[in-house]
Amino acid sequence: MSSTENTAAGDSRPRGPVDSSRIPRYAGPATFARLPRLDEVGTADVAVVGVPFDSGVSYRPGARFGGNAIREASRLLRPYNPAQDASPFALAQVADGGDIAVNPFNIKEAVETVEAAADELLGTGARLMTLGGDHTIALPLLRSVAKRHGPVALLHFDAHLDTWDTYFGAEYTHGTPFRRAVEEGILDTSALSHVGTRGPLYGKQDLTDDEKMGFGIVTSADIYRRGADEVADQLRQRIGDRPLYISIDIDCLDPAHAPGTGTPEAGGMTSRELLEILRGLASCNLVSADVVEVAPAYDHAEITSVAASHTAYELTTLMTRRIAADRAGEGTESK
Repeated sequence: MSSTENTAAGDSRPRGPVDSSRIPRYAGPATFARLPRLDEVGTADVAVVGVPFDSGVSYRPGARFGGNAIREASRLLRPYNPAQDASPFALAQVADGGDIAVNPFNIKEAVETVEAAADELLGTGARLMTLGGDHTIALPLLRSVAKRHGPVALLHFDAHLDTWDTYFGAEYTHGTPFRRAVEEGILDTSALSHVGTRGPLYGKQDLTDDEKMGFGIVTSADIYRRGADEVADQLRQRIGDRPLYISIDIDCLDPAHAPGTGTPEAGGMTSRELLEILRGLASCNLVSADVVEVAPAYDHAEITSVAASHTAYELTTLMTRRIAADRAGEGTESK
């Protein structure tokens, strides 16, 4: 039984998570945050979906198991978010939509399948909180979101640029989605930013090409020196009220905070810094988001999946706050 399940006739309150004061957290199916399945509520304002796919990785595989690892770690999430002073699952209906099953042997077909599934879910009016999977899936998700909103602003949290042209001649990989997205005209190139980048590159031309595409860069060193509040303020000013998509590769975190990922880089931000930056984006119009590249085989004590589950929770809170504010005619909600 849900803690906010509508038991009275005509009660339209969102159905929330299982009451963990009555049913132990480790019991029952591991939906995200112990929320109802999408088929149990019919429609949702925010649909949490997994994409168990990692055929686009260039180094360590295993992110196909990331979505379920995040769900397992999310058992400990609670319904009130004090950092944002909001009860996200009471503000709007959030439900777990299960996984988008894709072909692991054909990347092009997998990309098409993700796009079609996202089209269907977004067509119901839902926003998507997608759990990867590798970063290849960001491209079809952005394609689908752009069909509804036009070119969207993008915040890309990652150790890497992911704007390379090809790997081994392949156009669709986890290192190329945002170059393809720029080429396809589905991003608002006046409002693009990488956040948390660091580490060696193939050459200086990588940065030159990236700048030509319109990306601003906030490195992990910038976050260390300037602090989360100043960085969040800079990002808010760049984004304005444009429809915003946030894509988070968990390797934006230092390996101390996210060892379970495919391409770790030293010198990353802390989980605290990531969460504080996201909380600072409360005024933004977040239309969908993803958290990708969690590879639980390399994780220790669920460090990475716990960080990812809290990241998805903050993103979901941002979306439900905006949904509630829009329905109240406010347009935005102060933090």
